[in-house]
Amino acid sequence: MLQIEIDGKQIAVKQGATVMEAAHELGTYIPHFCYHKKLSIAANCRMCLVEVEKAPKPLPACATPVTDGMVVHTHSAKAKQAQAGVMEFLLINHPLDCPICDQGGECQLQDLAVGYGNSASRYTEEKRSVAGKDMGPLVSAAEMSRCIHCTRCVRFTEEIAGMQEIAMANRGEFSEIMPFIGKAVETELSGNVIDLCPVGALTSKPFRYDARSWELSRRKSISAHDALGSNLIVQTKDHTVRRVLPLENEAINECWIADRDRFAYEGLYHESRLKTPKIKHGGEWHEVDWQTALEYVKKTLECIAKEDGQDQIGIWANPANTVEELYLAKKLADGLGIKHFDTRLMQQDNRLAGSLQGAQWLGQSIEDLGNADAVLVVGANLRKEQPLLTARLRRAAKSYMALSVIASSREELHMPLFAHEVLHPNDWADFLSKLAQDTQSAVSDGLKQAEKAAVILGAEVQNHPDYAAIYAAAQQLAAATGAVLGILPQAANSVGADVLGVNGGQTVQEMLAQPKKAVLLLNVEPEIDVAGGAKAVAALKQAQSVMAFTPFESETLREVCDVMLPVAPFTETSGSFINMEGRLQSFHGVVKGLADSRPLWKVLRVLGNVFGLDGFEYDSSEQVLKEAVGQEGLSEKLNNQSTWQGASVQTASGLVRVGGVGIYHTDALVRRSAPLQATSHAQTPAARVHPNTLAKLGLQDGERAQAVQGGARVDVSVAADAHLPENVVYLPLHTANAALGALMNRIELERA
Repeated sequence: MLQIEIDGKQIAVKQGATVMEAAHELGTYIPHFCYHKKLSIAANCRMCLVEVEKAPKPLPACATPVTDGMVVHTHSAKAKQAQAGVMEFLLINHPLDCPICDQGGECQLQDLAVGYGNSASRYTEEKRSVAGKDMGPLVSAAEMSRCIHCTRCVRFTEEIAGMQEIAMANRGEFSEIMPFIGKAVETELSGNVIDLCPVGALTSKPFRYDARSWELSRRKSISAHDALGSNLIVQTKDHTVRRVLPLENEAINECWIADRDRFAYEGLYHESRLKTPKIKHGGEWHEVDWQTALEYVKKTLECIAKEDGQDQIGIWANPANTVEELYLAKKLADGLGIKHFDTRLMQQDNRLAGSLQGAQWLGQSIEDLGNADAVLVVGANLRKEQPLLTARLRRAAKSYMALSVIASSREELHMPLFAHEVLHPNDWADFLSKLAQDTQSAVSDGLKQAEKAAVILGAEVQNHPDYAAIYAAAQQLAAATGAVLGILPQAANSVGADVLGVNGGQTVQEMLAQPKKAVLLLNVEPEIDVAGGAKAVAALKQAQSVMAFTPFESETLREVCDVMLPVAPFTETSGSFINMEGRLQSFHGVVKGLADSRPLWKVLRVLGNVFGLDGFEYDSSEQVLKEAVGQEGLSEKLNNQSTWQGASVQTASGLVRVGGVGIYHTDALVRRSAPLQATSHAQTPAARVHPNTLAKLGLQDGERAQAVQGGARVDVSVAADAHLPENVVYLPLHTANAALGALMNRIELERA
C-alpha cells in the first residue's frame, strides 16, 4: 500500500491507483470532464489539474499515479489558477446558450464554470461553430458547437458497447466528434452517451425540449424489459413519464442501462392504450364501468365452469407480470378450481417439469458470473437478450475470462472469444454430451482448468423442442468440469414465476392443441408473445370467451376477446420482480394510472371479492408480497439441478428457424416505442440462409420468398449468409412475421 496526503488528509491506496481515485476514496472532489471511473484515462480536458509537491507544474489527477509519500493540494492557489485557466480556455468557443440549452440545469460545464470560472472573459473574438450531426433516432447531436472534446462518448462506444460508432476527426481547431459517415449511433447501449456527455452536445432525441430538469420529479423503479432487473430513475411531470435514467447499482447494471430500458417509456401513451373496460356485444365494442366488467367475468367463468367444467378454462400469463400479480392470479385460479395456468409462453418442451429441484436461475450472482475465469454460453443471442450482461462479459473477456459460445448463428459480439462454435440446433445435445465425456477438447478443458467456471443456457435452448435433452447434457458437462449451471431467464420475472410455482396443468402449447372454452390473458398479446402466433389466435377464436387483462388493445384482441380490462404497466403500479440472480426487487408506481386503468394486483384482489373467495383482503401490494414469498429465504427455492433421464426427441428434419426474438419486439411497451422502432434493429428482418441451402431451395440472394410455418405464410426477403450452419433460417421474431410458428421449429421457404 502507498501513503498519500491530499489536502492534509492521509490515506493508503493500492499500487497503481491514481490521485483521482485516492481523492475519491477520501471524499475529496476534484473537478473533471473527461475522467469516468468505467472508461480508460484520456487526460485531455485538463480540468483536474492539482498541485503535487516537488512537481514543477500542476499535474492531471486522473492520469497521475500515486507514489509513496506524495503530497497533493487540490485547492491551493496554484491548483485554482490552473483550473481557472483551463475553464477559461474551455469557454472561449463554447456558445454559452444556457438559457435555451436543453441540458441547462444538469450540465457539468455549467456547474464547474460557476465554481471554477471567471466572472468575465478576456476573449471577444467570434466563436467557433460546428455543424450538428445526425446520430440516428435516439441520440441528438444537433448542437455540436457545445462539445468540449472530452471523448467520453468515443471511449464508451469502443470500450463498453464494443463497437466504435463515434470518433474524433481532424486536428486542432478543426477537431469534431462525429459518427462514421452515413451511419447512425445505435448499439443496444447507445443512450448511455447522453448521460456521459458533460455538456449539452449529446442529448436524448425523444426528450429534447420536453421539460427542464428542475421541473421533473425523480422516482426509483426497476426495468421490466429483461431479467437483469436494471435499477432506474424515472422522471415525471404532470403525472406522465418524461424520461428514464440509470440508477447506479454496481451489483446489477453498474451505472448503465440498455436503450430498451431507456426509451421504452415512449410506448406508454401510445394511441392503442386501453383506457376503460370494454365488452363486446353483437360484434360491437362498448365501454363499461369496472363493476359491470368484473360481473361479466364472474358470470362467464361460472357459466362455462358449470356447463363444461373448470378443465375448460385456461390462464395464459406473461412472465413479466410482478410477483404479486402472478401470486394473486394463481390464488384466484386455485379458488375457482382452474388448474391450467402457464407463463412459459415460448417454451415447447415441458419434459423437465417435475424433475427440477427448484426455480431455474443464473446459478450465481451477476457479479460472480462477471468474475468467472471461463464461461460457456449455449444458444443465446446475447446482445438481444441481455445487452447489459453482455457488456459485463465483454469487459471480462478483454482481460481475464475465456468466453466460449455455442450458437445457431455467428453473432458479432465485439469481444475476444476462446471458442465460437456455430452448430445446427439439432446437434447441440450431442455436442454437449461429447464435451462432457471428452475433457481433451479446448472448451471443456478450459472449463475444467478454471477456478470459477459456468455453463449458461440462453433462450434458444429454452425454446428448443429438445430442451430437456440439451439441459441434461449441459448439466452433465457442468458436473464433469466443476462449472456452475445457469440459465438466462427470458422475462423480467421468469424466476419469480418459477419460485411461486404458478405453472400447473396443461402448458400453453397443449392448450393450443386442445383449445379451451375460456381463456384469461394476463398481459399477453397472443399474436406475438406466444410461440406460433397464428396458431395461438386460431385457438382463441375457438373459445366461447377470451378475457384480456391488458394495458393495450390491438386488432387481434378486438377480434378474439369479448372483454378487455385496462391494467397498468409497471410505471403505474407497485410490485416486485425476482431477477436472474434470484434478487427480489420491489418498486412503487411512479405516476397515477392513466384514465380508468388499474394495477392488475388490485383487479385480481377485487375479482376474488366478487367471486366471494376467502383470503383476498389486501390493502397493499406489500401484504401480497409478504404472503407470496413467505418467511424463508429465496435462495432455498433456487436450484437448477434436474433428475430428468430420457432420450432426445426426434427433431424435425429440413430447415429449422433460429434468431430469437428481435431486441425491440420483446414486450408490448417496447413494440410501441416509436424511437426504438425507428432504429435499424427494429426493421423487418430478412430470412438469412447459408448459400448452399439457398441453392438447394432454388432461391437467390435478395430474392423474395414465402416463409411457411405453423400453418401461416409470410413474405420475406432472403439473404445469403455463409456464417450460418446449413439447413437453418435465421429469422428473428418481429411483428411482421409473428404469425409464423414457434422459434427453433421447422420452417419452409418457397419461391414467392
